[in-house]
Amino acid sequence: MFTKETYQKRRELLKSTVKSGILLFLGNDECGMNYADNTYHYRQDSTFLYFFGSDYAGLNAIIDIDENREIIFGDELSIDHIVWIGTQPTIKEKSEAVGIYETAPSGELQDYLSKASSQGRKIHYLPPYRPEHQVKLLNWLNIHLNQAVENSSAEFVQAVVNQRNYKSEEEIIQIEEAVNITADMHLTAMRMAKPGMKESEIAAAVQEVAIRAGGQLSFPTIATINGQTLHNHYHGNTIKSGDMVLIDCGAENGMHYAGDMSSTFPVSKTFTERQREIYQIALNAHEAAIAELRPGVRFKDVHLKACKTIAEGMKQMGFMKGDMDEAVQQGAHALFFQCGLGHMMGLDVHDMENLGEVYVGYNGEAKSTQFGLKSLRLGRELEPGFVLTIEPGIYFIPELIDRWKAEKKFTDFINYDKVEQYKDFGGLRNEEDFLITNDGARLLGKPIPKTIYDVESQRS
Repeated sequence: MFTKETYQKRRELLKSTVKSGILLFLGNDECGMNYADNTYHYRQDSTFLYFFGSDYAGLNAIIDIDENREIIFGDELSIDHIVWIGTQPTIKEKSEAVGIYETAPSGELQDYLSKASSQGRKIHYLPPYRPEHQVKLLNWLNIHLNQAVENSSAEFVQAVVNQRNYKSEEEIIQIEEAVNITADMHLTAMRMAKPGMKESEIAAAVQEVAIRAGGQLSFPTIATINGQTLHNHYHGNTIKSGDMVLIDCGAENGMHYAGDMSSTFPVSKTFTERQREIYQIALNAHEAAIAELRPGVRFKDVHLKACKTIAEGMKQMGFMKGDMDEAVQQGAHALFFQCGLGHMMGLDVHDMENLGEVYVGYNGEAKSTQFGLKSLRLGRELEPGFVLTIEPGIYFIPELIDRWKAEKKFTDFINYDKVEQYKDFGGLRNEEDFLITNDGARLLGKPIPKTIYDVESQRS
């Protein structure tokens, strides 16, 4: 937890931005896996953490801007709770630690909101992403479950986004800690993988690194020989010589800040020749993107620079043909690079994704609907304090290849005869985390091997 002054300053800035009304913060509750007492690992809502710091279930809060009140609502533990989970700080103690000096039982929140509603006062809330939040809004504000998201406060969303997007020095320290743990996870995977292992053994080993460091996973681990499946959480394959393993994993540190990195390495001691060629094209795109990072540059343009680098490399190998500027403009390169170059990162691995990419990543501007480009989560002009990922990749997806070929799509740019020869290739990517500085960008955390030489050195 940061100092109480940090949380107080955050709330004061928020109040000065929104100016009036009641700001309602929905904390997360415990959630049963298969029955009520067998719960998933608890994770507090990130915006609640950002403004109130309390990492406990069963809390909700309001900031009443008009009456200058800040209240945390929650119920003290019964003796039955204490028997099972031990002594915990009281609601008062949790609250005073972040500079909140008014608390109340959970049951009083509905009365507070009902009174405010009857007076015609504005109650702002953020888009709910959990069913429990929707039920609370139904009970407290009589907002139907299907209308809970659309009735959320755009003004509140924008105010939160415009604070959380800019990472403070103390936040960067926390993010860098998470990234360093993440780097250790990848180094562990690179060094341990051997023919005959299951993907699950690698996934288990990287999770152990995160937990041993006092954290958790920041998202479910991808550890796969089928890198062409972009979010592949199946870990049942046996790895063998000639395969590549794609690892996409990250740690969440004790303060819940995230790291997110990807690496691809051969199961054998060296890449095959065709793996080496494709890997280098993706790495060239990675380095080209990094070279563009600085304030004032649109991240969408950085993404398109990486796309063109991939397209030019694929043209040199005979996969593509024609004018690569035109090919990228029309989206032909997306046969090989279907996703976005990167995303914001902070308390969430995809920072504030529940608040909407149009605000977080596009500053209110509409996203493209073009295949590939529509998956770019971040497109806005970069500013100092932004933390983001760089993760271009190349993926041969058989089903996509078959569909585009059957539709005769982009035949002016794609040599399908050549592509057919690589349908069994799989996919690969590298990923690193960067802070936008006043005059450029800085790699966060310790680097992991990404050149062919450095990766193969870890495998020998």
